[in-house]
Amino acid sequence: MATKTVKVDLPAEIFDVETNVPLIHQVVVAQQAAARQGTHATKTRGEVRGGGKKPYKQKGTGRARQGSTRAPQFAGGGTVHGPQPRDYSQRTPKKMKAAALKGALSDRARAGRVHVVDGLVSGEKPSTKAAVAALNGLTEGRRQLVVLHRDDALTWLSLRNVPTVHLLAVDQLNTYDVLLSDDVVFTKTAYDVFVGGKDEVEAPGRASDKSNTAAQLAEPTEEAK
Repeated sequence: MATKTVKVDLPAEIFDVETNVPLIHQVVVAQQAAARQGTHATKTRGEVRGGGKKPYKQKGTGRARQGSTRAPQFAGGGTVHGPQPRDYSQRTPKKMKAAALKGALSDRARAGRVHVVDGLVSGEKPSTKAAVAALNGLTEGRRQLVVLHRDDALTWLSLRNVPTVHLLAVDQLNTYDVLLSDDVVFTKTAYDVFVGGKDEVEAPGRASDKSNTAAQLAEPTEEAK
């Protein structure tokens, strides 16, 4: 399929702003921290099985006094100050996330690596071969981020198993995935939703107030110092 690139005027307030590298770094670090499970745990001397009996009498042996074989200095004993379950997530203001995403998209746009296409697959059946050929004809980058509308099941099924392509619904677009990819490819429907700030079609069980950040991106924000 010959991919038809759509000529659009990328809004300067989203795709041509100053890239604040420290801000982007802070947002990406917070995003990666939030992805951590934080379920690591070690056992203290009170949690390790066994060790209830005093190993030898208090006095008369010439050895240092010991009350349990599960003390930290023994093999098989508890761990002192070991990792415990914790929440690694950091609170990042929405305006900071929006400003970081604008900066990342602007960097890609200035390099000519933001593309808008009508579609990557024609017909009614998924075709990985056709979709990959369309992407290869559009970009030269090794890794592509394809931003789709949630209703675009045809493109999703065509590209979901391609290791060099990362698929995101438009309301999932984020700074880290933009930076991780060489090129960002929007389908026209996804681009219209993103730039227009319209809510996505709600999937079952999703809260109606969870929309994409396009409306916030269009608002002027103060750059973090």
